[in-house]
Amino acid sequence: MKITDVKTWVVGNPPPHFGGRYFIFVKLTADNGVAGVGEVYAATLGPQVIAKMIEDVAQRFVIGADPFAIEKLWRRVYGSGYNLRPDVSLMGVLSGLEMACWDIIGKELEQPVYQLLGGKVHDKLRAYTYLYPAAEDHDHAVYRDPDVAAARALEYVEQGFTAVKFDPAGAYTIYDGRQPGRAELARSELFMQRIREAVGDRADLLFGTHGQFTAAGAIRLARRLERYDPLWFEEPTPPENPREMAKVARQTTIPIATGERLTTKYEFARVLEAGAAAILQPALGRVGGILEAKKIAALAETYYAQIAPHLYCGPIAGAANVQLAACTPNFLILEGIETWGGFHADILKNPMQWQNGYIIPPTEPGLGVELNEAVAEANPYRGAELHLEMSEHTI
Repeated sequence: MKITDVKTWVVGNPPPHFGGRYFIFVKLTADNGVAGVGEVYAATLGPQVIAKMIEDVAQRFVIGADPFAIEKLWRRVYGSGYNLRPDVSLMGVLSGLEMACWDIIGKELEQPVYQLLGGKVHDKLRAYTYLYPAAEDHDHAVYRDPDVAAARALEYVEQGFTAVKFDPAGAYTIYDGRQPGRAELARSELFMQRIREAVGDRADLLFGTHGQFTAAGAIRLARRLERYDPLWFEEPTPPENPREMAKVARQTTIPIATGERLTTKYEFARVLEAGAAAILQPALGRVGGILEAKKIAALAETYYAQIAPHLYCGPIAGAANVQLAACTPNFLILEGIETWGGFHADILKNPMQWQNGYIIPPTEPGLGVELNEAVAEANPYRGAELHLEMSEHTI
């Protein structure tokens, strides 16, 4: 069995753009006609450039290769070109291609991917959502007003969610980390207070930041949040130096979560060795693929750390998260885009199965979902913006 063809799509995500402005999908087809899909989560370069990178890497290393030879493919892409080190753009490309290979493998063997990685250990997967603006919230007050955020959190809990995430700490910038200002500290605490009052003990609160702060600044913020018992404090410092993040972990009772900007087992090993986080958040469209994430989960297990796959992209990466979570003993919780409705459902022929706060792992082979190529073709992204961009302005 050999891979014979590669195709990419850069799909525009219509308003309200939950999950990003666009999704980057890839399809690999084997010589027997079996096809698999993957998704690349990359914010470093323009999406059309990333699509060309996918095609280039596929032509060099994937076309003509056996899709079952995951380890060999991974090492060839990772180590060729005198690289052999974590590269976030290349790892995003490799993640999507590896994901598509697993989809082919599962279809060829008529098994879900989780059955090929140790078997299912969770029949349902606890999921959380970010606090997104309601349809009537035209000016996105949910991101600024703690009372609006609290009401929105309660709406999600009434739907069945048992955890919600929010980030009121202010914009992340190219000059992070920094000390939080008095307004940021007060706003963050007030958000936490109002949301805890609204949902009580019915839901865990996930305090999300994006590496905005120094260790000293993050510790100041953590001490104001501890009384509300959040499940985690996400990425309190920038990702380059896990020893600094470990200072925060040692000074707070709140579990530290991190990983969305990290790639490969090597970077996650440094986090674990430093004691920087109790919860790891690999983004499967960036980290190096499904098998690499499974290795990271195994490393985490030896430190009694848990896995909470990150997601801010499309549903193919989300489907890969589900496959990983289903076969991972130390899985904690999945990130989702609300209940996986809207365009995240439209772009699939068989949408994700969300039930009362949980995702039900599919029984279909491969990733368990199929890309609706007609919808992908009908929604090309023609913008030039990056998936996420850092502000040049501090607050």
